[in-house]
Amino acid sequence: MKERRTFIRRLAGAAALVPFFETLQGKSFLTTLEEYASMPPDECATDEDFWYYVQQAYTVSANIINLNNGGVSPQPRVVQEAVERYNRMSNEAPSYYMWRILDKGREPLRAKLADLAGCSPEELAINRNSSEALETIIFGLRLKAGDEVVLTKQDYPNMINAWKQREHRDGIVLKWLDFQFPIADKQQIVDTFVNAFSEKTKVVHLTHIINWMGQILPVREIADEAHKRGIEVLVDAAHSFAHLDYKIPDLKCDYFGTSLHKWLCAPFGSGLLYVRKEKIAKLYPLFAAGDPESDDIRKFENLGTRSFAIEQAIGQAVDFHNMIGAERKQKRLQFLKEYWTRKVLEFEGVSIGTSLHPEYSCAIALLKIEGKTPVEVADYLFRNFKIHTVAINWENIHGVRITPNVYTTTKNLDTLVAGIAELCKT
Repeated sequence: MKERRTFIRRLAGAAALVPFFETLQGKSFLTTLEEYASMPPDECATDEDFWYYVQQAYTVSANIINLNNGGVSPQPRVVQEAVERYNRMSNEAPSYYMWRILDKGREPLRAKLADLAGCSPEELAINRNSSEALETIIFGLRLKAGDEVVLTKQDYPNMINAWKQREHRDGIVLKWLDFQFPIADKQQIVDTFVNAFSEKTKVVHLTHIINWMGQILPVREIADEAHKRGIEVLVDAAHSFAHLDYKIPDLKCDYFGTSLHKWLCAPFGSGLLYVRKEKIAKLYPLFAAGDPESDDIRKFENLGTRSFAIEQAIGQAVDFHNMIGAERKQKRLQFLKEYWTRKVLEFEGVSIGTSLHPEYSCAIALLKIEGKTPVEVADYLFRNFKIHTVAINWENIHGVRITPNVYTTTKNLDTLVAGIAELCKT
């Protein structure tokens, strides 16, 4: 408990230049973190008093209940204030403050992200989103005509389109898997991938959490099987990083991309690329570098002029995430999903297109109402209850994606349950 309190005070001190921690709400937030330092994550997950103070650290609308955090998450106040401060500084003399001052903060930021990710700083590049990170990998891999890539029809469209472009341009072969999610059988998922592998398979593309409905794939187990066969492993972690409590090396992947503006709640347009050290030299950068075969991870950061304010404020997002705690955050998100799903499953005609087992899903769940289209359900919830969700119609996945976050309260979800109950009666 003492160590946890010291840790919280140290992080708060590092963020002392951010005005939020000087406000009454900010001070109450820090006091609450200290008071709850010794509470077990499972117990804290259900304590609404604690999460009320977390909610006050955000600037979310009081008039709209945002349950589409799966698209992009809001930033806590400390992150917003950091972006504004760095942006004002940049505008005083852009080429001086951007290139000579803020740019010097990239290496400390890289080290901070590496500590969060559990890997070497020499394996992480900072960029703008999952698509940029993953397309760097997809277009940078040295594949030739006839080489096979295993992927699924439930992967993210940008990644699917990138692979199709390589298929069109280079003659590689795409082997598509088509899952009927949800699946709460790890071995079934692993065997499906393994059965698709052949002597020509060079890469397997794995989406850690399926964005459409929240299915968690057993990435580590699939990666182990792939490596036995000399197959490289690429992980789309857009929805799992800072959502699930893990470190990148736990996945045993070769390549990894994520968006930090999702579950880390970092500034919009911030992302991360991981390349295992021994793989860097042979991966071509998406934006040309002086030496495309360098083994320096920084060759993937030749983006030209970008927002240094956004980049540097990632550090405040990491601090805020660490203040809450990765395990405590995951437990809360799992609790929120279970809270509303178990209530609405009592209603006639309602089903959930997501496993409720914590090993196979976390915050994201897919709502289905018999006789109602996803668009009809999403429109009804917003029109009558101002609940913002998203209708999903992709391949064989149809429903309304409901995605709370750490600032979501059970009172918000009670409104959701009431809205679904009313809709079921119409």
